[in-house]
Amino acid sequence: MRTDCHVNLTGVALTSDEIERDVTLGTSAHAALMTRLAALADEDRLEVADASRLPGWNRAQVITHLARNADGHRRMIEGAGRGEILEQYPGGVATRQHGIDAGVDRTSTEVLADLSAAIGALEAAWSSTDWRGVGHRTVRGDTPIGRLPFLRVREVALHGVDLDIGIELSDLDPLYVRLEIGRLEMLWSARQPMGMTPLPNAVLSLDPPTRLGWLTGRVDVDGVDPAGVF
Repeated sequence: MRTDCHVNLTGVALTSDEIERDVTLGTSAHAALMTRLAALADEDRLEVADASRLPGWNRAQVITHLARNADGHRRMIEGAGRGEILEQYPGGVATRQHGIDAGVDRTSTEVLADLSAAIGALEAAWSSTDWRGVGHRTVRGDTPIGRLPFLRVREVALHGVDLDIGIELSDLDPLYVRLEIGRLEMLWSARQPMGMTPLPNAVLSLDPPTRLGWLTGRVDVDGVDPAGVF
């Protein structure tokens, strides 16, 4: 099973309606995650030192990663407003990994405050940008700025499941699931030796959330190799 949720999604710029849709999905995903985390914290049941579903990551690391990811998106958006092209993580993959590792021993109070502040700053950047600008450097390559909100939705949705705090693939917004499956099915098909190969029947028979789990390396299907998209 892969531990990441980064796919290089470059291409033509999205329409303003599509960007607005993705911002709405992102805002809703933020709210759902923070509501669940806060409820567990209030009940003293948020054990952030416990292992997540990501091999080698505890919950504090996943939450810290979500905060640093939000910071990176905000940085790129703010840079676009100044006509700059900025890296998502200054220093690249090593900086990203350092940010994840820095969360390993943090308390629930620390990681929740960090994530809440990072989300607030990112959503403020979303509301103040005009979404114009050239490609911006993410960990997987240059990405048109208008595609950043959907990439953020992916991070929050999938890592929310990875946290193992009661959020499952079946709980994800059906619109996000449909959009994500469409994107990842195209990537999977394009990478097959014959090109544009249909998904295996065993995968096509799965319900959409479970199919998304297979495409993102979070669900195994008997007799079918991993999707290998992530």
